[in-house]
Amino acid sequence: MTGAFGVTGTGDTSGFGGLVRTVAHSGSSERPYGGYFDDVADDLERAYPEFSQAIERVVVDRGELTLHVKREKLVEVAQKLRDTESLRFEICMGVNGVHYPEESGRELHAVFPLLSMTHNRRIRLEVSVPDSDPHLPSLVEVWPSNNWHERETYDMFGIIFDGHPGLTRILMPDDWPGHPQRKDYPLGGIEIEYKGATVPAPSERRQYR
Repeated sequence: MTGAFGVTGTGDTSGFGGLVRTVAHSGSSERPYGGYFDDVADDLERAYPEFSQAIERVVVDRGELTLHVKREKLVEVAQKLRDTESLRFEICMGVNGVHYPEESGRELHAVFPLLSMTHNRRIRLEVSVPDSDPHLPSLVEVWPSNNWHERETYDMFGIIFDGHPGLTRILMPDDWPGHPQRKDYPLGGIEIEYKGATVPAPSERRQYR
């Protein structure tokens, strides 16, 4: 089997091939951010004196404001964003896992899209953790609707949400090996049977060149 990056002889059909590199991220976006983004950053900084220690960087890209938060400060930042009158991000739209296996020490990312219905504003929180220590504090106590979303992110990416009331798989069987949406997850599977025909599993019917 040949992987997407020329990997051969390993049985790895993901195409990942074990590429690892240290990524140097750019700093925060320069002020003014534009629109209501400056107001959000200013109001959070006033409400949360530890802003500079908790927020790694503020990025405005493609019309979106993303606050990159240190994981140990995630719950505090979330509570300030929810409870501060001038912010009032009452709703977290869930959590999206992302896997960047080439980012050594920051392989797993969790992205939380937030909505303020009071002020009609949207921002995002993003937290990165190493694959060797994939723990984040759960935000279920701040936004209870995150319960199933955190379970799905755990199931698909292996991010462990500490303090979650019942962190179990939600899509895959409890004994399923690995986390299927990670980029290093092998493309395998089972044959699909139709009337009069059988479609082989992906790992048996495709060459990744």
